[in-house]
Parts: sequence; C-alpha cells; structure tokens
Amino acid sequence: MTVSEQTGIRCVLMRGGTSKGLYFHEADLPGPGPQRDAMLLRLMGSPDVLQIDGLGGSRPITSKVAIIAPSAHDHADVDYTFAQVEIERAGVGYAGNCGNISSGVGPFAVDEGLVEALEPVTRVRIFNTNTQALIVAEVPVRDGRARVTGDLAIPGVPGAGAEIVMNWAATIGAKTGHLLPTGRAVDQITLETGATVQATLCDAGNACVWVPATELGRTGSELAEQINEDTGLVGIVREIRGKAAVHMGLATDWSRVDEQSPGLPMIGLVAPPEGYRTLSGGQVEDKQMDLRVRLLFMNRLHESIAGSGSICLAAASQIPGSVVEAVTAGRRPGELLIGHPSGITPAKVEARSGPGGVTFDVLGFSRTARRLMDGTAYYPPLDQGSAS
Repeated sequence: MTVSEQTGIRCVLMRGGTSKGLYFHEADLPGPGPQRDAMLLRLMGSPDVLQIDGLGGSRPITSKVAIIAPSAHDHADVDYTFAQVEIERAGVGYAGNCGNISSGVGPFAVDEGLVEALEPVTRVRIFNTNTQALIVAEVPVRDGRARVTGDLAIPGVPGAGAEIVMNWAATIGAKTGHLLPTGRAVDQITLETGATVQATLCDAGNACVWVPATELGRTGSELAEQINEDTGLVGIVREIRGKAAVHMGLATDWSRVDEQSPGLPMIGLVAPPEGYRTLSGGQVEDKQMDLRVRLLFMNRLHESIAGSGSICLAAASQIPGSVVEAVTAGRRPGELLIGHPSGITPAKVEARSGPGGVTFDVLGFSRTARRLMDGTAYYPPLDQGSAS
C-alpha cells in the first residue's frame, strides 16, 4: 500500500516477555537481503540514538523484529526469524534468537490464524530459522484468541498476564553444535593486559559467556549507570566477549566482534546470592534467589534477563565445574531462581549427568505477551545502501 510518498506494510506491535518488537508476516516483507534490512531499519528509525523517526524505543530490548510464516517443516507449525535492529549503526543482526520475543510468536500465530486455536491451551511448534532449532510454546486460548489476562507476574513488566510456557530443550548447541563449544567447563581468556579471566562458554538457547563478577572487580549487584557509564568495564567485557566469540567460531577477529557477531555471544557477570536493590527501587533478599547475574547485550546492561540468556544460564548451572555452578547455591529441584536488575525470574531445568555429558529433560521458562497494536506501519523511500 502506498500513501503519498510513503509505503505501508501490515505490522503488529507486541510485547514479548521483557522485550518489545514488530511482528510481521514473512509474505508481506521482501526476501532476505539489503531491501528487507533497509526497510526494517527505516521502520525502526535507525540509525539514531533515539530512533525518533521510527517505531523503535531507543534500547536494544525495544528494537527487535519477529518474521513469521507457515512452517516449511513437517515437525513445526510456524517458521520464525528473529532480527535485532541496531540503534546507532545501520545494521540488522540475525545471528541468534531472542527468548522474550519468541514468547510472542505463539500468540501471534494463534491470533493471525496460522494455527488452529484450541482451548484451553494451544501448543505451537516454532522453528527458529536463526538457530535451526525447535521451540514449543503452550499458549492459553479463549474464544479463539490468545489470552492476555492471568496471574503470572514477571520482573520488568508491570502487572500480571496469562502464562505462556516455553520449552527450549531442543536448543542445546543450536549455534555451535555443542553445549560446551570448547569442550571445557571453564576456559581461561587472556586479555591484552596479560591478565586472565575464567569463563564458561555455553551454547543453549543462545551462545553466552559467563564470568564471575569478582574477576572484574564487581559484586554482581550493579545497576545500569554503574555498568553502562563505566567505559573501562564495558571495554573489558567487549574484549572478553570478542575473544570468546573467536573460541566459539562466531568471529575471526575479536576486535571486530561488534561487526562480525554483534549480538552473540551475550556475556553475563555471575555471583552468589546476596540481597540488592532493583532498578525500580525494590529490595530482593538472598533467600529469594539461587544466584545473581548482570547480563550485557550489545555492550549495554540488560534491564532484566534475556529469555534465551536464562536458558543458557540454567543449562550452565547444571554443568559440573562451570563458573555458574560454582556460584549457584541451594538449587531447588526443577528450577533456577535468577536474580537480575529487575528482580527474580525462574527458569525450568531438569538434567541428568552421564558418560556423554549433561542431558536435559526440561529446559524452559514462562513468559507473558500482549498485542499492543496492529495496523499499517509506514516508511518513506529506502536507501538500501545504508544497511550493513
């Protein structure tokens, strides 16, 4: 649809978990390539720190896209591609998946008629094209639509909503082919200063690097200004992430990791349980959690915990000798309680250790999602040369 000098496209704005993004039918978009990327950048308003001339919210967690189509695979109902639209640079990344945005895919599929709506729960099998892995969402349904109201509260989202149960057990090694890409529970990463840092490189949900907070002189209770405004810390974290990306086969030059693999691996600083104050000013106590984590995504502190990051963290907590297992205290059977800047989020995890390593029977989480708006999004003529 063209209106005057602008072109329109069907679009749904949804919150999925603690993220927010634009959800599209794949058939409405150009095929993969520069034209699609240029369109997504223009719709979001990138590159611009405020994304003032687009639909983005000026943060990585609000500059995301889900592209959905009927599945080409017999074992899935829909195919889903995740895109991370950069904010200050004209780039669109497809390296990994987003767990929070994934939680909106099932409700979108139900509401858009891509799957048959069955009450009280519709099971939606989602094939993620980024990782070539299957995710299963159990979506509560009423009167042919995904339910919104419910009593599940998740830190970082006001109020409560209908619980969507996500099973990620099939995402082990989705990016690198292995739970432990290097084959080791702990790797020593040598910095340019000559110092070494212990890290666990793990691939479940998304590829992540877990580092003890104390190794970087931090407590694990820091909030946004204590991390984002500390250029020295952000620089060290970026170096660790870059060198880990090389070890994991995601980049060839650690110093160019923001170009070669802008979103992955994510990196988290982990610490044992201890009380701290949240972003909203609330107080959480050590007995409410199994560990603390401060996750950095695209060189900024994540305001809560990425859904895929919680999957990877839960998986790493079950690996004997990992830096995550070392700081995890009092694990409850079947779950991991994660302390993050916005509060406490549980992940579901049941695992068995054997001669072949760790096997996961359950690996997942619960989220809420809500359709915020649907209609037509508009964009002016595109400069396809701006996307990279």
